[in-house]
Amino acid sequence: MTATQDRATAASQPRTGFRTSTKATAAQKRAPWILLGPFLALFVLTFIVPIISALFQSFTTVDRQGLFGEDGVVGRFAGFDNYAIALQDSGFVASIGRMLLFGIVQVPVMIVLCTILALLLESASARWPAFFRAVYFMPYGVPGVIATILWSFLYVPGLSPIVALLQSIGLQPDFLGANSVLWSIANIVTWTYTGYNMLIIVAQLKSIPGEVYEAAKMDGAGPFQVAWRIQIPLIAPALVLTTVFSIIGTLQLFAEPQILSTVAPAIDTEYTPNYAAYTNAFAFNEYGVASAQAVIIALAAFVLSFAFLALTNRPPKSERDQKKRAKRDGLEARRALQTRAADRPVVTTQAAPGLQSGRVATTEGTDR
Repeated sequence: MTATQDRATAASQPRTGFRTSTKATAAQKRAPWILLGPFLALFVLTFIVPIISALFQSFTTVDRQGLFGEDGVVGRFAGFDNYAIALQDSGFVASIGRMLLFGIVQVPVMIVLCTILALLLESASARWPAFFRAVYFMPYGVPGVIATILWSFLYVPGLSPIVALLQSIGLQPDFLGANSVLWSIANIVTWTYTGYNMLIIVAQLKSIPGEVYEAAKMDGAGPFQVAWRIQIPLIAPALVLTTVFSIIGTLQLFAEPQILSTVAPAIDTEYTPNYAAYTNAFAFNEYGVASAQAVIIALAAFVLSFAFLALTNRPPKSERDQKKRAKRDGLEARRALQTRAADRPVVTTQAAPGLQSGRVATTEGTDR
């Protein structure tokens, strides 16, 4: 009787705890989306929508009625005509080749330099590492336009103390000439972004456990061996990340050549791919061609980044050789099984008269 009363009392009590947890779970599910809502809205409006708009506009063109379009403007679908015009533009194609040469030289130099700086600042004998990290990162805080203006004063003869010093010892440097202005731009880019990439590598270095360094010290490894055999292999993901960022940024180069074009006659309006797209859009009002060029730049950056990631993510040669041997051994074993199955005699079953079970006979007619 007592047990029956206890069960009835428990059933009559409201399950407030279960309902509260259900409401809390629903609120917890909504909270991330509420917090992410402003970011997602800005991301869609400032990133996704412009990409879709540029992709759509690259397949359209505008026909202007009258000499200056005073009689009306009519838009129509152009198919791949804008892409054909962009690829037939020798200046735009030359700008892509110029940026490939720029990236082949500038990106490795910058990655090596920022890696060396990061290793030196994170070494055990480094003094005031926080101060020097801030100093090396400071150029990244200078806007690209301001940095280019500052460096242009160091490139222009008559204003530059560097040019005056070199001329005093008999040299005649021309930092803004046709053959050297590309590397003057590379110097500005390297000065600006080396500190930024260095901080990414420093963050990766700080994630290495201290036990690894203690074990290396016990094994008698010197500073160079620690850097080459321990630190560099462990910071490979950061090196890959900074290299991919640099490859993408190379094709997006715009501010530096545009500012230097005012003092460097060798820089034309199609010196870089982005500069060419900007010129077509805002100087010639060819928005369809400019959008097609922007899409081509994005595809080129994607292809180069994907190729670099595929190259760096390849397994070691020993592992590739092991997979090839395993595959070859598997094929040989499969062929051997097929050959053995083909040479095996065919077995047939013949029913013997007066017997319940059959007699097994080979193709030669002998019982076994």
